[in-house]
Amino acid sequence: MKRLHYILIACLLLVLTSCREEQVIFIPEEVEVTTPQFTSVQGFYLLNEGNMGSNKATLDYYNFRTGRYTRNIFAYANPSVAKEMGDVGNDMGIYGSKLYAVINCSNKIDVMDKMNVKKIGQINIPNCRFIKFYGGYAYVTSYAGPVVINPEYEQRGYVAKIDTTTLEVVDTCLVGFQPDELDIINGKIYVANSGGYMVPNYENTVSVIDIDTFTEESRIEIAINLQCCKADHRGNLWISSRGDYYENPSRLFVYDTRHQRLLKTFDNNVSSMWMDGDSLYVIGVQFSYVTMQNEVSYALINTATMEIVSNNFITDGTEKDIAMPYSVAVNPITKDIYVCDAKDYVSPGRLICYSPEGVKQWEVRTGDIPAHFVFLGDNINEK
Repeated sequence: MKRLHYILIACLLLVLTSCREEQVIFIPEEVEVTTPQFTSVQGFYLLNEGNMGSNKATLDYYNFRTGRYTRNIFAYANPSVAKEMGDVGNDMGIYGSKLYAVINCSNKIDVMDKMNVKKIGQINIPNCRFIKFYGGYAYVTSYAGPVVINPEYEQRGYVAKIDTTTLEVVDTCLVGFQPDELDIINGKIYVANSGGYMVPNYENTVSVIDIDTFTEESRIEIAINLQCCKADHRGNLWISSRGDYYENPSRLFVYDTRHQRLLKTFDNNVSSMWMDGDSLYVIGVQFSYVTMQNEVSYALINTATMEIVSNNFITDGTEKDIAMPYSVAVNPITKDIYVCDAKDYVSPGRLICYSPEGVKQWEVRTGDIPAHFVFLGDNINEK
């Protein structure tokens, strides 16, 4: 069993708050989980969402070169930032020297130095969701309106174009209602519109934005309540639908952007997925209001052959110990698989590392609702 070694930071930061005179002490917790690894991947950041309304988004870091995992590093690096990261960490990415954390209900993107996570700027975008980078700009989806369920919701969402040098929003492009994940292929931005606030009148389209003109040029009908949107290197989009939690289940679709046609539909339910080369790792947690139960799956799909390699990439039976599988990531060098367990959504979660063969290697406690990964390193795909 791996040895857990808890280290208290020697130098504590004592800071006077702006609203009252009291000392605030930030003590990140460092845990030794494995032996050091020396590859081009230095480590990864894990953004913990925190339950909506709890103001508990936090940032953890795993250092491959020391084998140590550190919780809540943002608070330690930025002791003067009020309310720390804020409400609901929704996505994260690295571009150049900067680390970007999308904080959904706090209506902002925290911009940090990617090496020490010191905050260097903030971009204010209402109800921001997902981020992608291309040609010196960051592209961010925004629900634009308030968090409210309304079948007659009137505010369409948009994609914001952000200059990564000035950190200013330089343009916006209207898309569908409640746009979620986006990806970029051959000068086009593809945006999965969910319409998630408009139950039961969900959206069913992918918006296509021309990058040069930054205008929506078309919509592609796929399925209701779209969520994930990831491109493979063949020009295909892998798009997931959450379904309606009743008669229409979650599904996975493959769309050929070159010939503008739907190639295949998978019956797999999808709540999180990670593209690694020709491998697509898919975690599915499908809740049904008919059965009042969750259906859970851990699929591995070959994107070249479009065939399911395995219906369970965890091979040692330890998936039975995962209370609420929430997200997945894969080390681009070692191919180790990381699965997040959100547990009960209100207490600290777990991060479990599996070998490429699906055998558990180690686990560690995280913040609340561990969800979004980005790998740090040279000459790797960092997002």
